[in-house]
Amino acid sequence: MTPVPPRRNADLGTRAVVGAVLIAVAAAALWFGGFAFWLLVTLAALAMIHEWGGLHGADAGQRKLAQYALMVPLAMLSPLAAGPGFLALGLILAAFFFLAIVTRSPALGAGAIYIGLPVLALLYVREHESGLLLSFWAMALVWACDIGAYFAGRAIGGPKLMPQVSPNKTWAGLIGGVVAATGFALLLTYWGLPLMLALATPLLAVLAQAGDLYESHLKRRAGVKDSGTLLPGHGGVLDRLDGLVPVAPVAALLVVIQGI
Repeated sequence: MTPVPPRRNADLGTRAVVGAVLIAVAAAALWFGGFAFWLLVTLAALAMIHEWGGLHGADAGQRKLAQYALMVPLAMLSPLAAGPGFLALGLILAAFFFLAIVTRSPALGAGAIYIGLPVLALLYVREHESGLLLSFWAMALVWACDIGAYFAGRAIGGPKLMPQVSPNKTWAGLIGGVVAATGFALLLTYWGLPLMLALATPLLAVLAQAGDLYESHLKRRAGVKDSGTLLPGHGGVLDRLDGLVPVAPVAALLVVIQGI
């Protein structure tokens, strides 16, 4: 395993500005829904599969092929096509098999599932009758978790969570992230979020931080600090959405179980 050089303190001003812009763009696309939201998640997914390929040693041609393969189910997810459904799910699985066979890299193919399923889940939830609230909950709980974990970790410190994977993460940060995300979800019940979803939020907050740790593991194994350089002060798109990747499919499943 290649050691990862320690991250320098990023320019907090740049991080704050870029972070605010990203949240504003995501919130606007979420508000409009339909084609605008599909376009945003599609662009993010294409950037993520490219970065995923880099973390798994794919060359430039293989990474471009992965983008082309994933674009097929992404196009089918468009509101101008079939939209989120079993057809898109089947095409995501087909993209996995195609990439795994053609590139002889199951890990690269797995990126189609790792990235395609959250896209399908988010678009499915947004199309729901209460889609604006539900998709906002699924996305913003990850933001709240990240913010709570950051400030709790810095203020309290203490024992490390998984120092061999991410030396800066602490148990205090994990607890702070769970508390912040849960408090945010309980606040959303005032606007109609079902209580069951709010009570399930601690599990989703843990999943969000697990997704963060998993990507940290991939970066450490690849010997890089960031998955990409697209976002100043933040790294790659995968760096910013790693927590949402495991949360979105589980949130969609909970929405189905809730039957709202």
